Amino acid sequence: MEFSNKYIVGFALVVCLVCSLVVSLFAVGLGERQDANKRLDLQTNILAVAGLIEEGQHPSPAEVAKMFESISADLYDRRTGERVGPAPAGYDVAALMADAKTPGKGTPTSAVDGLEDPSRVGFLPDRLLVFHVTVPGKEGWVLPIWGNGLWSTLKGFLALEENLQRIRGITFYEHGETPGLGGEVDNPRWKAQWRGKRIFDDAGALRIEVTKAGKAADPDFQVDGISGATITSRSVNNFVRLWLGEAGYGAFLRANTGRA
Repeated sequence: MEFSNKYIVGFALVVCLVCSLVVSLFAVGLGERQDANKRLDLQTNILAVAGLIEEGQHPSPAEVAKMFESISADLYDRRTGERVGPAPAGYDVAALMADAKTPGKGTPTSAVDGLEDPSRVGFLPDRLLVFHVTVPGKEGWVLPIWGNGLWSTLKGFLALEENLQRIRGITFYEHGETPGLGGEVDNPRWKAQWRGKRIFDDAGALRIEVTKAGKAADPDFQVDGISGATITSRSVNNFVRLWLGEAGYGAFLRANTGRA
């Protein structure tokens, strides 16, 4: 049977349209699943750093959702420390970082008087995203943090005790530092050093710091740096101190602890 050129062209177009539709549907479905997996990973990191699950534990999406019923996400004015209101549904760290670079929603660190930015955070959101954990016996706060290391931007969370005076934990959910060197920011043994460290001294001065490897002498305030990863260690020190200082969460910490 012979087909006309018109029939062949029409048939080819129909096949192309059907294939395009199928590919588009798969792409949309895959994209939605990838977004859901990213959201689940971030939530799992928040639960782990807050001490609600063990590190490396992978609860089901339903279990994560249940635990997040006891975690509120709120926005705070970075300059005053006052609560603005609940974070919009779906507002996450990616949106927070995007806002930081958006005129009217963020401020370049170069525009903050007297601020040095050695870790090149670059931009600060005018409204900070803060997670408040209200699980009985596990009350605390989780703060998104980020800054540049040697090879990459390190993105993570810093958990604080309910009184905002001591660190409960730190974790990094995304980075590209060298495995075995700067990549040791993921090492549970190194992260365990942060637990219980004081942030401020009795006079209210910011004292938490990461020292050179083997140089930590004050168990209240100092975290031993990573051997062979001086630049990454110094970068983590710089941006953690920036975020906990006046340019970052400083006003929020004062407003919620009564610290002068």
